[in-house]
Amino acid sequence: MSKKTLYLLGIAITIILGTFLYLKFCCNCCMKTPSVDTEKISTAASQDPDPVPFNLNGPGIDYHATDNLKFIKNSTALIQPVNDSVAIGIENLKTFLIANPKQKVTITGYATSDETNSTTFENLGLARANDVKNYFVSKGLTASQFDTKGEIIDKWTMVLDTLIGPVGYKFETLDTTAVENDEWDILKEKINTDPLTLYFNTNKSSEKLNVSQKQKVTDIAKYMDHVKDANVLVVGHSDNVGNRDANIILAQKRADFIKEYLAKNSIESTRIQTESKGPDEPKSDNNTAEGKATNRRTVITIK
Repeated sequence: MSKKTLYLLGIAITIILGTFLYLKFCCNCCMKTPSVDTEKISTAASQDPDPVPFNLNGPGIDYHATDNLKFIKNSTALIQPVNDSVAIGIENLKTFLIANPKQKVTITGYATSDETNSTTFENLGLARANDVKNYFVSKGLTASQFDTKGEIIDKWTMVLDTLIGPVGYKFETLDTTAVENDEWDILKEKINTDPLTLYFNTNKSSEKLNVSQKQKVTDIAKYMDHVKDANVLVVGHSDNVGNRDANIILAQKRADFIKEYLAKNSIESTRIQTESKGPDEPKSDNNTAEGKATNRRTVITIK
């Protein structure tokens, strides 16, 4: 065999050996598939769905939390304890509803069409809404401020066998006119239940008002300023000492004194009516000095 042939043979053996070693030690490293890591990523992704936030959004309240209430599939029982961020939202709702006793909230519970309803409620969603309502009431919220309804839907966000936040909250629009009217009705009742009453000395038709009486005048003026069709009625009274006709005139003077005082305190005189009962409607027994003092009076109410 010539030297040239041996030389070429050596080159060929070197190439073959190099290729073998490359395939054995290098390509295996580069081509190895990380099957375990892919499986972990896939599993984690399947257990981390898009969050269903806890939302309380209405006139005067706006609270959001990434966590939410949870229910096991086919179950109506709210999973407890609830997350801290949701508990804070419920406390905010409590404060809001106490400050707005006329506010109503509709709780809508949801259930999927493949769930089984083993309750006496019309559907599983309604049963869940009622369980949430009961939970709110257990936390000090007022039951009468909540309505409930239920809906069946095709699917809901789940982690394994747990539904995340299958509950919605709708804040009903308040009738602000009715609320305002209620406020003035309450003030009118306060004025007329404990009316401004002034007591007079014998034969006197004027008197100084104390702090409590002045506050009542302020309440009357406030009411009259907002309820434009209201009128004030001032009724003067007297004891039975002396001539009846003279007592009727004296009682009228007492009523006129109060009318003038009210007119000076922002109440239109044309909206103040006066009348005299004289001695005809005594409040107490005229046979005693204390009774007579009680009967010498003027009473102011809202008509």
